[in-house]
Amino acid sequence: MTKRLLRIICLSAAGLLAGCSFETAKSETGSANQQSNSNIKQESKNYQEPRRLSNLQDDAITESSGIVASRANPDVFWTHNDSGDGAFLYAFDKAGKKLGVWKIENAKNEDWEDIAAYTDNQTGENYLLVGDIGNNSLSRSEAVIYKIIEPKISAADANSSRKNPRLIAGAQKIIVSYPDARHDAETLLVNPKTGDLYILSKNFTGGSDIYKLRAPYEFDKKLSLEHLGQISVPSLTKGLLTGGDISADGSRLILSDYFAGYEYVLPSGAKNFDEIWKTPADKIDLGERAQGEGVCYSLDGKAIYSTSEKNPSPLNEVMRK
Repeated sequence: MTKRLLRIICLSAAGLLAGCSFETAKSETGSANQQSNSNIKQESKNYQEPRRLSNLQDDAITESSGIVASRANPDVFWTHNDSGDGAFLYAFDKAGKKLGVWKIENAKNEDWEDIAAYTDNQTGENYLLVGDIGNNSLSRSEAVIYKIIEPKISAADANSSRKNPRLIAGAQKIIVSYPDARHDAETLLVNPKTGDLYILSKNFTGGSDIYKLRAPYEFDKKLSLEHLGQISVPSLTKGLLTGGDISADGSRLILSDYFAGYEYVLPSGAKNFDEIWKTPADKIDLGERAQGEGVCYSLDGKAIYSTSEKNPSPLNEVMRK
């Protein structure tokens, strides 16, 4: 989302971010836990200082709104632009080098806000999920997620462009609605173990609402999301979330807003992934970002990567200690 007013509001609040309280999500039974400020570290317990790896070299990437590590192509990332672009996906490597442009057939970029990836544990197929979930004006009664088989990239694909893209056929359309009200959202997550989907709302006041779609799910049919509760990150804007990712092993969750990242770790011995919503956050510096929205784990989980809207978009890396 690109809004000058929002940017001014957020930047004016940046100096007040430290020391905010953390409220974990309600459980599926409706209870809620509280975590004190002592659980929140201003310096990450688990991650080093961020570093700028590169700038994305493809000038067509003007609003990198989501990022995810490829499952089918080693050391490759996927991103997409926010609203105003076509149904394009852009591939690049750690050096920011352009690897190609793909267009999803029979898809529309009304307001693409995040991208997720996982490998089907039964078939071994690699999938990308693109979240057309933005709803700034709250005019949309539905959100759409496009599920596609992840393309395998060749050297020749670097010559593709928006004018001459590679085509992705066979997209499956997941149509979802909220059970309570219309919401704006920029965070799409997929549980790599189960295929369950999560959408986290973007709220200006209060925490972010957590919605879940359990797998397996039908396509081309409106499905109702399940409301799990709320999560509040340790920031003045507790629910102004702009992106997120679940690690490939399903043990960690990274969320971001315009200021920082927030990691949650599944407790040892947990029987249900949704226990992660009740854990304390590790606050992580994601590096310099003009308008940070995209965040993801590396495939091996040893690093977190972030991009930013605006051109050129940086690729930042934060390594685990």
